[in-house]
Amino acid sequence: MVKYPSGSLAAFRKPVTKKEEHKVRRSYTDRKGVNFSDRGMTLEQQINESNKYYLSEEIAVVHKKPTPVQIVKVDYPKRSRAVIREAYFRQASTTDYNGVYKGYYLDFEAKETRNKTNFPLKNFHEHQIFHLDECLKQQGICFAIIRFASLERYFVTPASFVIHAWREKDKSSMTLKEIEAHSYEIKSSFCPTLPYLRAVDDFIADRERE
Repeated sequence: MVKYPSGSLAAFRKPVTKKEEHKVRRSYTDRKGVNFSDRGMTLEQQINESNKYYLSEEIAVVHKKPTPVQIVKVDYPKRSRAVIREAYFRQASTTDYNGVYKGYYLDFEAKETRNKTNFPLKNFHEHQIFHLDECLKQQGICFAIIRFASLERYFVTPASFVIHAWREKDKSSMTLKEIEAHSYEIKSSFCPTLPYLRAVDDFIADRERE
């Protein structure tokens, strides 16, 4: 049994228009029209598969962060085998992923919801918001990959917008329209499974223009 602990502005993107559709990678479809892009994967699996592709192609080095765990109870049914019965996270984790791309430090969180019209801000914890804010102060490129599972839509949302929404008084969620207006929408694909670095390229371009 593993027990979890309980859990403050970059350039905003406009919705993807028809003229900008070339920026969004299409899902892979075979000749019979069957889509194999996500194959029933969770968002985490899609990102992990994408990271493996980026690493193998020497495009970027991005990994899921390990969470320190303190083991408090172990059974030894056999001398050669140990079974962990109880463990605790030593500290609240920061965000899900970090790495480097084109000389830029990346730090991001992966979140998904089955809601169709909004994303609950309670899915972000205070320590994650604080961490993203601190990374932004060091010029890191920080964002959240948000999946609307029921709609099969994916957004790369700047951390600055998430932080701003999270700190807004009496605001409990980000609406889908708000996310569309301030994010870069991507589509599941084949290689990589989730081409989120296309959005990062856009963030880098905005930063360089500034």
